Amino acid sequence: MTEASAAPPATHGKTRRWGLGDVVVGLLVSVTGSQVAIVLILLATGRSVDEFDTMPLSLVALAQCGLWFGLLGVPWLATRTKGNGLVADLGLRARWADLWRGGLVGAVLQLAVLPILYAPLLDLLDKSSKDLEGPARDLTDRADGALGVILLVLIVGVAAPVIEEVFYRGLVQGALLKRGLPPVTAIGLTSVVFGVTHLQLLQLPALVFAGAAFGWLAHRFGRLGPAIAAHVAFNMVTVVALLSG
Repeated sequence: MTEASAAPPATHGKTRRWGLGDVVVGLLVSVTGSQVAIVLILLATGRSVDEFDTMPLSLVALAQCGLWFGLLGVPWLATRTKGNGLVADLGLRARWADLWRGGLVGAVLQLAVLPILYAPLLDLLDKSSKDLEGPARDLTDRADGALGVILLVLIVGVAAPVIEEVFYRGLVQGALLKRGLPPVTAIGLTSVVFGVTHLQLLQLPALVFAGAAFGWLAHRFGRLGPAIAAHVAFNMVTVVALLSG
């Protein structure tokens, strides 16, 4: 499969004029939006910055909206004004077969591949699996009751995978391929950006590795459906494990 399969040219529409500049704008808007949302939430609830880590899940979801404003809003605006939309330009499409194809990849990554990858690394750093689960556990612990669990699933298992795949595998990887980079290079660079922007040092290798798998799926099948399914399964395996633990 060629590069064109991952970011198909618009043969019956506008020339795609979006690119790496829009990627930079998306990252800046997401970071700024996240910080603005956090400040507004702290001011509205009378909390201090030190209390951010103890905010209920509902407020965490509101804070995420600021981040997602850039990650989803910029690709939507860029492809709408300088291309042919999210579906035509970024491959925001799915088939039923994507559920098992992507879901299997995401589950195997989380259950088998990453434990093998991290076994020597955790020993070297004198860390444990609990340290690795830290950020996810912190979020899961805030899910009190049935409504909390539903909100957690919607945030981590549905919204985050869809929005992040649109931005990283759709806009970022698509922009790199559009610049003529080989698929391996585009997928690799996108995975590093994906990992680094999560700001989790211990989890960085896992995020880069998972990002590469998601990127390969998006490129291999020419649409985001398999990558989204893999991302959903990847996240939900952790959520289910922590909720049942």
